[in-house]
Amino acid sequence: MIGLVGKPNVGKSTMFNALTEKPAEIGNYPFTTIQPNKGIAYITSPCPCKELGVKCNPRNSKCIDGIRHIPVEVIDVAGLVPGAHEGRGMGNKFLDDLRQADAFILVVDASGKTDAEGNPTENYDPVEDVKFLLNEIDMWIYSILTKNWDKLARRAQQEKNIVKALKDQLSGLNIDEDDIKMAIRDMDESPIKWTEEDLLNLAKKLRKISKPMIIAANKADHPDAEKNIERLKKEFKDYIVIPTSAEIELALKRAEKAGIIKRKENDFEIIDESKVNEQMRRAFDYIKDFLKKYGGTGVQECINKAYFDLLDMIVVYPVEDENKFSDKQGNVLPDAFLVKKGSTARDLAYKVHTELGEKFIYAIDAKKKIRVGADYELKHNDIIKIVSAAK
Repeated sequence: MIGLVGKPNVGKSTMFNALTEKPAEIGNYPFTTIQPNKGIAYITSPCPCKELGVKCNPRNSKCIDGIRHIPVEVIDVAGLVPGAHEGRGMGNKFLDDLRQADAFILVVDASGKTDAEGNPTENYDPVEDVKFLLNEIDMWIYSILTKNWDKLARRAQQEKNIVKALKDQLSGLNIDEDDIKMAIRDMDESPIKWTEEDLLNLAKKLRKISKPMIIAANKADHPDAEKNIERLKKEFKDYIVIPTSAEIELALKRAEKAGIIKRKENDFEIIDESKVNEQMRRAFDYIKDFLKKYGGTGVQECINKAYFDLLDMIVVYPVEDENKFSDKQGNVLPDAFLVKKGSTARDLAYKVHTELGEKFIYAIDAKKKIRVGADYELKHNDIIKIVSAAK
């Protein structure tokens, strides 16, 4: 799941709507979003149907003009303000809503028109937004990490298992043992020697490793945004910074839904002139200029990069008939599964059904028509038949 995070009034709810087409309330005031909105967005990836010259029948996803749209969960959490980890604004409730997120899209107002509290202003530096948001998340993890720390450190020392102790302490944050091992590898083996500074640095490392983040420089269509986007890219070189306009993306989706335009990659064409008045035509010209400048609205790019770059996922297609690339009912390329890069054929079998994994015999690479073993490392767009003793 991807978490949309940011201060109030930066366009998070608009981005959520643009990603999910679910009508979350959109407003120009702090705390518009009180309860977190959850919805389904779609990452996009070229479908193997064109490469294979077949017509696919998707079940768990959809294929539009040879592009597979694969559903993923998105949560839009109410805006954070400085001091949220201490209970300011809606406080820890917002942070707690992010526990289940695997990665964040941090939405900032690249136009510089909202202050730290989310109120209208002029010439605010969005770099400060990123700094305070990172600090809020760091301090949130730190507060959970250090709760009853002395007792935890002594127990971990006695049991000689600091990784398990930390995993228990951080349960619910979706942080696994490998993340913890990576975060503590340069630290003293004795946790009772760790200082407050060590623990704060550990919280920061855990956030970087377990909650990777993309910076969405939103409202990029504003005249003041360009210089701020360059500053964000310069200041946060370790992060992916994507210029976005959630408003333009949402406008295009609604225009397409109304049958006014048809989108094609990072452009569109008007298909019903009768529905376009002079004001709309000027808006479409403005949008075309923006798309030409940035190569798109940035919204789809954010969700794609979150899964493919930050979370290192690939798409694979399990089938039951390796010759027709279909399931038992004859549906061609019926299911698209997102799996972690490095996953094996047996991992895919477990993902399809536990019994398939437990009684796995071998798999078939349907494209190459060759048999592969349990440890075969899956590649992006692989089509795999699982052969199992399961009934």
